[in-house]
Amino acid sequence: MTNFHLPKSTLMMLVSALMGADRIRAIYDHAITGRYRFFSYGDASLLIGSQT
Repeated sequence: MTNFHLPKSTLMMLVSALMGADRIRAIYDHAITGRYRFFSYGDASLLIGSQT
């Protein structure tokens, strides 16, 4: 579980490394469209990796 981090931040790079940049872009596109709040007091996301 993590917050929605600001673009180009090291935390954003960390979740992208875990989940993949394309998947994170899709999640953030959804968050922006839904007017989610970003950063420390914003909305959170639960990231679950694919089962392989």
